[in-house]
Amino acid sequence: MTDAASSAAGTETREFSAEVGRLLDLVVHSLYSEREIFLRELVANAADATDRRRFEALTDGALSLPDGAGIRINPEKEARSLTISDDGTGMTRDELVANLGTIARSGTRAFGAQLSNAKPEDRPSLIGQFGVGFYAAFMVADKVDVVSRRAGSDEAWRWTSEGKGAYTLSPATRDKPGTDITLHIKEDADEFLDPWRLQSIIKKWSDHISWPVTIMREGKEEAANEGTALWLKPRSEITEEQLNDFYRHTTHNFDTPWDTLHWRAEGTIEFSALLFVPGSRPFEFAEQTRESRVKLHVRRMFITDEAEILPPWLRFVQGVVDTEDLPLNVSREMLQATPVLVRIRKAVTGKVMSELKTRAKDSESYASFWENFGPVLKEGMWDDPVHRNEVAALCRFRSSAVEGLTSFDDYISRMKPEQEAIYYLTGDSAASLETSPQIEGFKARGIEVLLLSDAVDSFWPDRLSSYEGKTLRNVAQGQSDLEKFGASAESDAEKAEMEALIPALKASLGEAVSDVRATNRLVDSAMVLTAPEGGPDLQLQKLMQRSNQSMPGVTPILELNPAHPVVHHLADMAKAGQSVDELALILLDVASIQNGEPPKDVNAFSRRLVGYLAKKAV
Repeated sequence: MTDAASSAAGTETREFSAEVGRLLDLVVHSLYSEREIFLRELVANAADATDRRRFEALTDGALSLPDGAGIRINPEKEARSLTISDDGTGMTRDELVANLGTIARSGTRAFGAQLSNAKPEDRPSLIGQFGVGFYAAFMVADKVDVVSRRAGSDEAWRWTSEGKGAYTLSPATRDKPGTDITLHIKEDADEFLDPWRLQSIIKKWSDHISWPVTIMREGKEEAANEGTALWLKPRSEITEEQLNDFYRHTTHNFDTPWDTLHWRAEGTIEFSALLFVPGSRPFEFAEQTRESRVKLHVRRMFITDEAEILPPWLRFVQGVVDTEDLPLNVSREMLQATPVLVRIRKAVTGKVMSELKTRAKDSESYASFWENFGPVLKEGMWDDPVHRNEVAALCRFRSSAVEGLTSFDDYISRMKPEQEAIYYLTGDSAASLETSPQIEGFKARGIEVLLLSDAVDSFWPDRLSSYEGKTLRNVAQGQSDLEKFGASAESDAEKAEMEALIPALKASLGEAVSDVRATNRLVDSAMVLTAPEGGPDLQLQKLMQRSNQSMPGVTPILELNPAHPVVHHLADMAKAGQSVDELALILLDVASIQNGEPPKDVNAFSRRLVGYLAKKAV
């Protein structure tokens, strides 16, 4: 942003960065489909600011909240203004600039960064994002004023903007620490000056907030929310509508949950939990942190969402865990070491796993869950030795033999009597894997192959290694096992052809391949690239290259179908003493394309192919 000339003594005008300008346009016109969302965002920000001050007061009594602290909403029809006030931590001048003048710059996030190394208290990672959500105010307001005074400071500052590229900062006055946000309502947004309309919005979106929310109506403050911790109520006293509202506020999703887990654990360790599995995949979920963000509360007070209550492979589960067995000022270092949290983690993970096992019995419903979060759950087979086999039983896969999804147990039930391994193939998509040359011989002999197309599928099979005594075997790695399933042997003529052709191809291809050999895995295709036994397969190498991560290169093996006409033709050329150099390179490039990779030199491949076709056309 750039400084502009001051319009009055003590007042400074600044321009938004170009990014903020674009963000404002996005928020106002595209981000939210319901204009009423602005109030949910501002109330959530106010609650977070109040939570933050309460947390800070644990180590600094001077920051203690006043009696009756809460969130106040005051609509004034004649002035066409709507003010949301809180008793929270407030903001300094610099924090107003940082939080409201920079794209997606969250005050709570910055607060967390400042306290990341603080002791004995650690940062409470508050859920509010006083940044993007704040800009939703411009959906209903043509001007927004923010007056804020930081707890522990006597100074107050005013931030004002019409959302058109600039904002002003000026000294202000406020009797107590906290923040007032005043929206000057647009002509087409009169509904948001009606106390009854505001009441319905609070009831819908923010009824569960622990801080009291009041609305000024006819000169009196009237309660607008219940302010109850929903997770502490018996399930019989909670309606589906309340659960869905709480879910939407907690997750910032707009769907309904696929599953809800609500229980109270009693015994050695006591806690209450209200958890949700979302009904749809959140936007940009794959790019989110791998850490679980289940919120930890102690006696209804939010402490942190960085307690890692669930393992990374269950991070799609969101919600609240509340216990009385931890002190209110527990630090993150204490959390990682305390046996109380270890037991809570174990109990919560066990409960979620048990629920998934139950829900997996409904194959249709479970398929929708798997579509959204299956790739994440699979990570448990890679990085969690304790739950690896349990996760494997919950996994579902595409298959060469059946429609839809199948499990390891279902696969084993269909195995041939002489079959000892679970066969699989990894790639970029199930559709391309289904037509891959790698599985032609298996399909021809009625051997089922699991088609694994998620990125994590290139990693976990090595860790799992077997399931129910059946070894997992990658069909694109090493020699095929088809001999034991009645695979036809090469004829004497084909053996003779291979003895002539293979040395010629090795000489032509040189170090581009580690070996050339005949195979019985092919039926319709002439050739295929495979990886040596024991090393990384070609799909894993491809993934590592895409992510710019280095790993020891493994030169592929070129396998040939002795019965294919192209191979016969090449063998005839070799026996006649003709050069197979040109066709060998074309063959290798086509094999790369079959494997989902472009030729190393596309132009050279094009010239060789066109040149060969031109000779045939003469």
